This record gives sequence, structure tokens and C-alpha cells, in this order.
Amino acid sequence: MSSAVCAEDRWWTANEDRVFPKEISYVNQSGVMTTLNGNGPTHTLGHPFFTSLGPNGRACVTCHQPADAMSLSAATAQERWKVSNGNDPLFAAIDGSNCPTLPQAEMQSHSLLLNRGLIRVARPWPPRDLNEKIIEPQFDIEVVRDPTTCNLDKTYGLKSKAPMVSVYRRPRPATNTKYLTAAGFNFDPKNGFPLPRDRETGELVNGNITADARVPTLFAQTRDAMRSHLQTQGVANEAAVKDIVQFMEGLYTAQQVDNTAGALNDGANGGPVNLRDARAGDLQGGPTPIWMEYFPWLNMNGDDAQAEMRRSIARGAEIFSKRMSLIDSSMGINNMGFGNPVRNGCAFCHNMQHTGMDVAPGQVDLGTTNSPHADPAPDLPLFKLTCKPNAPAHPFLGRVIYTQDPGYALTTGKCADIGKITIQQMRGLAARAPYFSNGSAKTLRDLVDFYDRRYHMNLTPQEKQDLVNLMGVL
Repeated sequence: MSSAVCAEDRWWTANEDRVFPKEISYVNQSGVMTTLNGNGPTHTLGHPFFTSLGPNGRACVTCHQPADAMSLSAATAQERWKVSNGNDPLFAAIDGSNCPTLPQAEMQSHSLLLNRGLIRVARPWPPRDLNEKIIEPQFDIEVVRDPTTCNLDKTYGLKSKAPMVSVYRRPRPATNTKYLTAAGFNFDPKNGFPLPRDRETGELVNGNITADARVPTLFAQTRDAMRSHLQTQGVANEAAVKDIVQFMEGLYTAQQVDNTAGALNDGANGGPVNLRDARAGDLQGGPTPIWMEYFPWLNMNGDDAQAEMRRSIARGAEIFSKRMSLIDSSMGINNMGFGNPVRNGCAFCHNMQHTGMDVAPGQVDLGTTNSPHADPAPDLPLFKLTCKPNAPAHPFLGRVIYTQDPGYALTTGKCADIGKITIQQMRGLAARAPYFSNGSAKTLRDLVDFYDRRYHMNLTPQEKQDLVNLMGVL
């Protein structure tokens, strides 16, 4: 294991002359997280992942920081504001502020990034397909609450010359990408249709890359990010796109050491090496439960703190894999013929070995953004979506739905997809709080508490702590 990098080296700035080594580690609240770089030592100067490719001074690394598991934590955003007096390219007006037309020197204009770690994502309205053809939506959308001012803005809002819906989401980790792109089936088990193949690569498209599945591949996602977040002009430089994707495909990130449990590959198979070497796209189940890496610790001997923490982590893995509860009224789950409610557990949806993603296209509505289950969020926009008379109503929420983020419906235009968000990978969680796409869970305990309430799990305090301990070592 590499020694943890000193705190003053945590932030990676665009256009720096540094080396991203074969292995790099950072201390976080739970222990030490490590990223393996299969590309070998990578000089950052001139490399497009680390280079400002547009006018706002940002590079990919700006929002995908190695110390934050190749994502971005709210704590890091707050530190960068303090260090740079708000002048870091991270806070670029286009999406690092609540709206580009707000006074950019004021902290309040960047409150969602600073408090929730959210980046503004502007989706065209009505939706477009991959050929830029307009999709006729099944619902009308109204702005009920607009605390960021962007959805009613004359330039960026729903009634502007180029209508957009502004939603605010956490940056997804740019690592462990072989799992992001793995297709567990050659068809979508949620609808029975064959998975599409990307015209560029010929590979199956699993829909798991972005929160709303708006792009099919890492190449398309890179071009989209260059255009929207880096503000590159004209046609994307394809050599740069290829280099960025190749770099991401070589990265594997996971917690390597826990403060109490110690090395996560000591008697178990935790850590990034196992993640790198394992096969992607495998479905958990039967003799291979998810997070099987930690099952060897279930019957560990000893009564010291380390032994008890290891047993707790293993119990968390067992709860995640085997504890049943009643899952109800969730699109992407209960509309698939399983029944409503269906008796199952965490691994029913978080079913991909080693990452907790969905081996099927993983758009699911947990209720984190839709009423009545979403937490109150007066700092986030609120939309009223009304299904048109000639369209089917949402099976569980009816014809009128209030949501903070329409999610997958901004891609498909379908009422049934309102609030569905693609399941994220669960690695490096200790380094990248807060959680859920809208940052509504500040801590891992908040995340567990939400699931406990939402799906009536009736977890004991110890069981909740066991799950928190498990997620802290992933």
C-alpha cells in the first residue's frame, strides 16, 4: 500500500505539472482510500484529463478529484472556496453556481455546490433523442419553486429562447469504469427488450453511466462533459476524448484501510486490487452474495476493537445481502412483475458484484426526489409535472407529481420515468459525502436511515451501525 499523500497535496489543479502515480492513497474520515492507475505513472501536464480544454479554466479533474474517490465532496468545495476566495474554476458560473446570471462573487450564488456538493445540469426541454430529434413528452412541466432563479431565468429557464430544465446533481466517480459499462445481460430484464448497441463502439449499452442515462458510452459522456462543464467550443477533439476515456478505464478506487478494522485485505478481499482483478457485470446471489469480500470476517475470533469492527462489517454485508423488507411503490422495481410490495433486500437492486450497481439498466425511483418520500429541500427547485390526458398516469404517483428532479424522464419524456435516477457505484463512499443524487444524505447514517424509513426495514441501532461500517470500507 502507498503511503497517504500529505494534506497539502489533496487538490489537483488544471494544467499542473505533476505525476499521477501507479498507486495513490489519501486519508479520509474512515481510514485510507487508494486508487490504482493501470496506465502507469501519468504526467498531468498536457494530458487532457488534467488540462483546461475550454475558457472557464476547468479540467475533468476539477470535479473528479483523486482525494474524493474521483468525485467531489461538499467539504472539498467549501475548502476550495476558502482557499481561493471563490475564484477557483470549480465555481465557474455555468454550473458551479446556482445560475450563471447570479452575482458570482457571493457565496449564496454557489450554495448548492458548497452545501450539497451539487453541479447544475441543464437539460433541453422538450427532450431530444441521441439524434437530436425532439421527443414529444407525456407530461407538462411547471416551476413551483425556484430558489436558484435558474428555471425562471430569461436566458437559462423554461421560457427562454432555448428552453432548459436546471437540476442539481452530485458528480459521479470517474473510476471503476469497467463496472459502469458492464452489461450483465444482453437484454433489459426490466422490459424484455434487447439492449441497444452503440453505433460507434458496437458494445452493448447498459444505461448506467449518467444519473439520467442521457449518454450511451464513456466516449459520449466525455464529449457531453467537455461541452457542458468545460465549455469547449466546436467539435470535440477526438484524440483528447480517447485519452480521457483510456485514462478513466485504467483507474480502480476503493477504501484500502479502515481506522479500526485495519487492512481490508487482511483475511478478507477488500480494497482496490480485488476490485481491479474481479470480473465486471456478475450478478450477486446464491453462494456469491454481494460484498462477499467481507464474509470471511463473520466468524472472526477475538474480543478487541479490531475483531469486533471486522465482524460488524461482515454483519453489514450479510444484512445487505440477505435482510428482507417490503419494497413498495418504486418505479424500476415494483412495476416489473414482482408485485407491489415485493419482499426483498438491498441487493435486489444493488446487485452487481463488487460495486453495488444494477447489472440491468439501473434507473429506479427510491423517492429521494419525488413527493411524498423526498426530504424537504427548500434550497432545491420544485417542479409540478402533469401527465397529459392521452398519456398513461404514473402507476404509483398518479397524474400530478411534485419532484425536485424529474430524473430519467428528462431523457425519455415518459410519466413513468419521473424521478428515476441511475443507481451509482458504492465504492469510495467514505471519501465523497454527501450521498444520493441530490446530496440529501449528509452522512452514511443518514443514508441508512432513509432506506430504513422508506422500506420499513425495522433495523436495530446495531444493524444500522453495521451497515454504516460496511459502506465505510467499500
